[in-house]
Amino acid sequence: MGGRKRCVVAYATRDEQWLWAVEVPAEATVADVLEAARRIANRDDVPWGSTTVGIFGQPCTLSDIPTEGDRIEIYRALASDPKARRRERVQNQRRAARGGRSG
Repeated sequence: MGGRKRCVVAYATRDEQWLWAVEVPAEATVADVLEAARRIANRDDVPWGSTTVGIFGQPCTLSDIPTEGDRIEIYRALASDPKARRRERVQNQRRAARGGRSG
């Protein structure tokens, strides 16, 4: 115990992306890393604690403890569910196929 580690917090929108490098105590959790990044980022439009997060693309919890050099990623909520979009697209194609055969 007692050491320090460096982590990077990443967040992206459709148009922009940000990376914040922070140094925190070795025992810091993902929540602690996010808080450190929030303090230096000075951005209220980032969903700091209200969204899904991951470490290098693997989902994690705010209580997980990242290691030296980990990239904590803040994920945006999807605009719509991909499964629902696909289901709707298939239904539309089926309707169009039925309409083409009957007329």
